[in-house]
Amino acid sequence: MPDYTHVIAVDPGYTESAIVTIDVTVWPPHVQETFLDSNCELIRRIRGWAGITGVSMVVEQIQSYQNYIGRETLDTWFWAGRFVEVWGGPWDTIARPTIKGLLCGSAKAKDKDVRQALIDLYGPTKQQAIGLKASPGQLYGLKSHLWAALAVGVAYLMQQRRAAEELTKGGE
Repeated sequence: MPDYTHVIAVDPGYTESAIVTIDVTVWPPHVQETFLDSNCELIRRIRGWAGITGVSMVVEQIQSYQNYIGRETLDTWFWAGRFVEVWGGPWDTIARPTIKGLLCGSAKAKDKDVRQALIDLYGPTKQQAIGLKASPGQLYGLKSHLWAALAVGVAYLMQQRRAAEELTKGGE
């Protein structure tokens, strides 16, 4: 398995981004901290984490799908690169179609399907996964792009687990 115990999962955006830090020593991975903030603020936060051992970063890979690429997409690419640069530690990327495929079984899944797959993983009911203010679940307080950031981290770990299983099978 991985040589890290925590993952910083990033859903980059052109002005603000989402980060979810997760403990990967348990399954499903334990959500530790969530941040939805301006890119400049997240750069400061990541800079403070630089050099921490046992942590890896995974960033959603931006894709163009051979369409016109607008300013927002280019800015998102820029910020994704800045996050990795400032982090300076081990990192990887994972594409949105791969995330959807791993979590939902189809690269054509919608965001609501990804959210439901996460609820099922952490639940299996919404009450167990999200909970209430008086009895919060692991996913309590997630909103907006934080769901996407968690999906980045969970799908990446699923991908890593599959790769490790393939290596184990190949070595038998």
